[in-house]
Amino acid sequence: MKALSINTYDIENACIKDEKNHLYKDRDKSSVLYISSMVLRLSKSQNRKGMELASAIASDLSRICSGVFSVQIVPPGWIHFELTHSTLATWLQSLAVGGSRGEGKEVIFNSLPYSLPPAPLPFVPNTQYPMSNSLFAVQYAHARCCSLVLLAYREGLIKLREPVPNSSPGFWDVIFPNPLPWLNCDGTLRLNHPDERRLIAELVQVVDNIECPDVKGSVKWEKVALSLSQAFENFWSNCRIWGEVKITSPELAQARLGLLMVTQSVLRFVLEENLGIFAPLEL
Repeated sequence: MKALSINTYDIENACIKDEKNHLYKDRDKSSVLYISSMVLRLSKSQNRKGMELASAIASDLSRICSGVFSVQIVPPGWIHFELTHSTLATWLQSLAVGGSRGEGKEVIFNSLPYSLPPAPLPFVPNTQYPMSNSLFAVQYAHARCCSLVLLAYREGLIKLREPVPNSSPGFWDVIFPNPLPWLNCDGTLRLNHPDERRLIAELVQVVDNIECPDVKGSVKWEKVALSLSQAFENFWSNCRIWGEVKITSPELAQARLGLLMVTQSVLRFVLEENLGIFAPLEL
């Protein structure tokens, strides 16, 4: 709205302030990309060409979002916001371990980590979602994530301050490596396998559903949980952590473990907070 107020007439801004869908997430799983069609709706009333208006707005947005999103304009006036690798790494870190502990930095996104408590809340069953075989599959995925993280701890691939929590953790207390090695030396995301990117994209979508009040009421949480657990299964089937990967590419193995931690934290939240079903450490 700040960028629009600079580049458009205020009377037109008033017409779009209450609109809910300023952005939508692109379905491409290879990146985290959001697209806005706002300029296409405003250009005619502003008596300006779509690309001209989009360029002016994108220029202001680039300054506002510098380092967080890369902003591009696409004919005839779409504005694309692609999350930068460094910000995505910070976001994943915050989901895995509850923020940038010990780094002296603030996490960029006010997102899921701030909704999740550092310790689990008392579990209260939700009778709206009775137990089903499909939800058992989601519980299994959650327990599998926990067991794999604990196995990595026992084998020395990571160090945890509290290796065996009493109940399903909201976050993992990682001592080493901290932060997890999400990025290569050139600043690009280390997780490039298609199933890694699909899982990340699924996690982003789930967190968007949790955080965005405009869509909360219409979200089918059982379907969301199943989709996330399936993305995890595909990731685990095709993206190895142990064996040759652990020996030759320990940073990649640790980054993949981080993705397991993120998946576990989000699955726990959806199971217990949205579905009212216990998220077990083991089965």
